[in-house]
Amino acid sequence: MSGRRFTDCRFVDCDLTESTSTGATFEGCAFVGCRLNASIHTSTVFTRCTFRRTSFFSAVLRDCKLVGSSFDSCTLRPLTVEGGDWSYVCLQRANLSGVDLSGVRLEETDFSGADLTTTRFRHARMARCQLDGAKLTGTDLSSADLTGSDLRGLRWDATRLDHAQLLMVADCLGIVVPEKALG
Repeated sequence: MSGRRFTDCRFVDCDLTESTSTGATFEGCAFVGCRLNASIHTSTVFTRCTFRRTSFFSAVLRDCKLVGSSFDSCTLRPLTVEGGDWSYVCLQRANLSGVDLSGVRLEETDFSGADLTTTRFRHARMARCQLDGAKLTGTDLSSADLTGSDLRGLRWDATRLDHAQLLMVADCLGIVVPEKALG
């Protein structure tokens, strides 16, 4: 699939296990009931794609662009993600527990109801993300840009935050932190 372009295509019940792509483009495509298990995609573009009941078990996505895509009832773990742009992606109710999304651009991504237990977002760009009902137990958000994300009503059990993020969360919750406490 390397270097190939697919526009508005439907892939139904396709077995793409162990497939590879470098520089391929998928625009407005639908993947329904597909298996992308152990596949490796490098600098591949999946814009405005729909993934429904598709398995990415042990897949690798390196510097891929998934802008505007949506995932519904997909297997997304274990998954290796190295960089890339996942802005405006719909990951509602997705199970991303344990996935490392460090350094990924995730602006305005919808994580509503997602399981983000022990997910790593270090240095990710998460401005204006939707996190309503997301499970953040043990999630590492250190140095992630959370600007404009609604942080109210979330459970922060064992979540890792840096100093600036702690102040941002406190502000969202209406907590006043005296300057003396900041040391």
